[in-house]
Amino acid sequence: MAFSRITRPLLALMLVMLPLLGYAATGDEHRLNLTGSDIGIAAIVIFIIAYLFVMAEEFTHLRKSKPVIIAAGIIWGMIGWLYTSHGLGHEAEAAVRHDFLEYAELMLFLLVAMTYINALEERLVFDALRSWLIQKGFGFRQLFWLTGFLAFFISPVADNMTTALLMCAVVLAVGGTNTRFVSLSCISIVVGANAGGAYSPFGDITTLMVWQKGVVDFWGFFDLFIPALVNFVVPAAIMHFAIPRVKPDAANEVVVMKRGARRIIVLFLLTIITAVSFHNFLSLPPVIGMLTGLGYLQIFGFFLKKTVGRDIRRQNNLSSGGQPGDIVPFDVFNNVERAEWDTLLFFYGVVLCVGGLGFLGYLGMASEMMYTGWGATTANVVVGVMSSIIDNIPVMFAVLSMHPDMPLGQWLLVTLTAGVGGSLLSIGSAAGVALMGQARGQYTFFSHLKWTPAIALGYIASIYIHMWLNAELFLTPIK
Repeated sequence: MAFSRITRPLLALMLVMLPLLGYAATGDEHRLNLTGSDIGIAAIVIFIIAYLFVMAEEFTHLRKSKPVIIAAGIIWGMIGWLYTSHGLGHEAEAAVRHDFLEYAELMLFLLVAMTYINALEERLVFDALRSWLIQKGFGFRQLFWLTGFLAFFISPVADNMTTALLMCAVVLAVGGTNTRFVSLSCISIVVGANAGGAYSPFGDITTLMVWQKGVVDFWGFFDLFIPALVNFVVPAAIMHFAIPRVKPDAANEVVVMKRGARRIIVLFLLTIITAVSFHNFLSLPPVIGMLTGLGYLQIFGFFLKKTVGRDIRRQNNLSSGGQPGDIVPFDVFNNVERAEWDTLLFFYGVVLCVGGLGFLGYLGMASEMMYTGWGATTANVVVGVMSSIIDNIPVMFAVLSMHPDMPLGQWLLVTLTAGVGGSLLSIGSAAGVALMGQARGQYTFFSHLKWTPAIALGYIASIYIHMWLNAELFLTPIK
């Protein structure tokens, strides 16, 4: 990660416009333009310092949520003080409530999705899939493609980091000390997981934000399926020839899913259907449907807990060493507790920081420079490239806050580039960072960087394929 893709152009532009900007009102007579003020400059500096701490998380071990939460409080505290001193305290209050409501909807949506993923993990669904793959005795080249494609097709439902970790566990189990196979497979998994998340409203936080904002409807994201597939297949096809022609011995590991695992999968799918239906047919926020789906899991969890005796009898039948004390009754709140709270709180800090900078007037400046000066296509392609350096969450929230006047095809383009651009570097996505830790010494920043040109070819090809296949969408205004 590095400077925010918002702050870089803003700092340069701010130096030019500093003498021209002050406390002048913008289009809204109650909104102060503070981009050239001491408070505005201080807010930019605070945000950059916070993000430098986020960048250094791997070295300082300071969780990324902590600096951005502090930065958000300071930025909005300065805004509140200034607006209150001008008798406009209500304006600042209304603005921060708006940003907080947007965060709350997305946070609760993600919390339900994470709870389901944790429940599936607790029921050994992912372990069973891993053991099945290991038992089949696939060759390295077969496993390279199989794990990549599974990452591409699982990440639209599960998050890209969970998917990548699952597939990497398979690669490490069969690859052992074959560094070349492990490294190339990890690269393929990262690219596949990020590409898969780009064509589904549930695949990535950025696509979820675009969907909940109402910019693209649920089915509209699937217009990105072929471009996303091209983004994965092009670099994978190039790397294929570097995979060793070796067939490792099949393992005998057998993992049996816990009782209720298949029914939880069905409930998860039903929850997704409920969220989509609430949004499409009832004009209600998708989060209401997701929280209803959490109720499905709670009721089923109550059933599993009350019938825990069946688990005890089942274990005694399967394993002579099994003891009643080995059984831990299913508890949905244990899965809620295991959600990625650092990510959820990081999301809070980013949304409030970017919202504060937008309230100060910086997003309007960035929108004018990028989408008016550069043009929508160039701006959206640059958004994707810069997402390989920093997290894509702040820039997508910034783009949504700017809400540039773009046709549907351009909104899908920025959704695609923000999602797959993180694959260009290993530090550009949560999946890449997680795998560098899981496959330490075998999958590294420089092993990924070696194949960045091939990944870039996939990135460019996916953009051209989208602009060709979905050409009519570039003439379709958003509703």
